[in-house]
Amino acid sequence: MKELDFIEIINKRNNTGLLGDDCAFLKEFGIVISQDNFVENVHFKREWATPYQTGYKACAVNISDILASGGKPEYITVGLSVPPDIDENFIKELYRGIESGLYGAKIAGGDITGGDKIFISITAIGSTKGRKISSRSHAKDSYTVITCGEYGKSSLGLKELLEGKRGGDNIKNHLEPALNQAFSEQIASKIKTDYAMMDTSDGLADALFRIAYSSNVTIEADYIEGMFGAEDYNLVACVPNDFLQEIDNYYVIGSVTNFDGCFLKIGDKRYSNYDELGLYDHFKGDI
Repeated sequence: MKELDFIEIINKRNNTGLLGDDCAFLKEFGIVISQDNFVENVHFKREWATPYQTGYKACAVNISDILASGGKPEYITVGLSVPPDIDENFIKELYRGIESGLYGAKIAGGDITGGDKIFISITAIGSTKGRKISSRSHAKDSYTVITCGEYGKSSLGLKELLEGKRGGDNIKNHLEPALNQAFSEQIASKIKTDYAMMDTSDGLADALFRIAYSSNVTIEADYIEGMFGAEDYNLVACVPNDFLQEIDNYYVIGSVTNFDGCFLKIGDKRYSNYDELGLYDHFKGDI
């Protein structure tokens, strides 16, 4: 089974109305909340990443979801499972990395246990005060698609790691992805209408398809080198065209129209089914 199959089963059994985005928006508490797992030999290898880099990325990937919702990072809790060969220095460096990936949040608790591999599960909580929270189901006809950052470097970094390389800008980009907090903040704090925003952790093409599918629209996008790669941790948003004059440091990559038979158009290619994108499968096994 693939990730979307698992999600569909869970959605059918859950009728809270809270599922569908990477963050749950708990309006009555004024927070958004998200959880991600970071698993040895699935998301990272010890031979590739220092303990600091492991901690940083494990935290940053969670904070990225808070930013994608438009929330302000406030707190995290850390669940950690480690094998017997982990020493004191590893833990110190791991938490130094986690602290570097907080983007203004604070560590508020967690749990630690033994295991046969390193397993890090982080729950991130963000404040919605003064922010309008996004949903991937809020892209509308005539909206403009904007993004920030470069694409493809992280994928190249992973390829280089698999080839045995251990240094360079691409590998650093893969192991220590920088998040664009300003892009999130300026949109969420200024916009008044519904909008869609996601991070591009599973690829820009992935985010565009998921937004279009959830919103039942068609997104027409320019082809961008690296957009079918993963783990760039940029943000992409669908916003009203007249809102663009209120923000800066973005570039336009496409537009939203009413659904016309496919969810995503990139150049002359049309994508009606997610599997046609040929993206990374989280359930295929070890790296």
